[in-house]
Amino acid sequence: MQTDRIILFVLDSLGIGASADAAEFGDAGADTLGHIAEVFAKTHPLKLPNMCRLGLAHAYHTSTGDFPASMAPPDTLLGSYACAREISSGKDTPSGHWEMAGVPVLEDWGYFRNKENSFPQSLLDEIVSRSGIPGYLGNCHASGTEIIKRLGEQHMQTGQPIFYTSADSVFQIACHEQSFGLERLYRLCELCRELLTPSNIARVIARPFTGTCADNFRRTGNRHDYALEPPSPTVLQKLVADGGTVIGVGKIGDIFAHTGMSEEVRASGHPALWKESLAALDRAPAKSIIMTNFVDFDAVYGHRRDPVGYGSALEEFDRQLAPLFAKMKPTDLLILTADHGNDPTWEGTDHTREHVPILLYQKNMPATNLGFRETFADIGQTIARIFNLPACAHGSPFQIQD
Repeated sequence: MQTDRIILFVLDSLGIGASADAAEFGDAGADTLGHIAEVFAKTHPLKLPNMCRLGLAHAYHTSTGDFPASMAPPDTLLGSYACAREISSGKDTPSGHWEMAGVPVLEDWGYFRNKENSFPQSLLDEIVSRSGIPGYLGNCHASGTEIIKRLGEQHMQTGQPIFYTSADSVFQIACHEQSFGLERLYRLCELCRELLTPSNIARVIARPFTGTCADNFRRTGNRHDYALEPPSPTVLQKLVADGGTVIGVGKIGDIFAHTGMSEEVRASGHPALWKESLAALDRAPAKSIIMTNFVDFDAVYGHRRDPVGYGSALEEFDRQLAPLFAKMKPTDLLILTADHGNDPTWEGTDHTREHVPILLYQKNMPATNLGFRETFADIGQTIARIFNLPACAHGSPFQIQD
């Protein structure tokens, strides 16, 4: 079938069962969608009718051999579905996104593995010396909301930024937007990006917050990620180089280090992300990709271990699909997928190594079981074939029936 535009929505962290190598990450038994459905089934079923009609429950069955609790598969499918494993070495956001764009991360990132005193003293000394900050707080693994609550008041009193990390390849800096200054925080992150590039740290993240005390501190939508560039051209870069259009909504531009973007639309929160994605669909020309990361699943519910909030957000996302279906042209292709798992019932606060769903919908396209896919890069390879771009080095295109 002819495809002129692709709508690629990433449901950040919607894993559908532990991958074969999950034990290597301490994640054997993790199951983001399955465990959310089990929590809901205690009172009422998790209701995702539109995504299930696209094949979500079937993709879950491909991954686990079962269907999610109280989520019976529909009699009729509207979309094609697959389950995919990740071949990248990590379970972080850039790895998952780059892999779906055809460029898996096959070498290890740099990590800060110590839970306390996480960062090398030589690095901290150079940051202080070159930035002029009066010191730092944190220097540990932490949840972003927890460490702001714990150290935010001290940060405002001393002017010392809060440095923290996680199991991902990341250096995060939390600062108050008013007392420290947003632009000052960004400059500090740019310096840290420069210093951490030789160590192959995937991302430096600015984590601004507002409020007057621990009881009302809130992170804002002015987060900014400073990521390394993909090691080779992604399918996004190939499309732009071939005269096509890529509109990145939300944090997509940051994730790809602002490569392969024709337009970047900043937005925070799912309502705003939906609004901007639909607006982008109104203006996107033929031979284009609209790519949006729906981050709240991960940041607001997964990391904070809130299965009820996560499930409710999935139900709201599902309801928003009906207007999208109505707006889509017959030559538009919708792809729903995820970049990793983040089981909100799991121990700790980190991502989980899981399979992800791949759901495809185009009006009048026959529903097809696309099976178990050996890499997320099958998405990028499929996009390359649709737009007649040079093939990616990894992945196999979907055999979609006409």
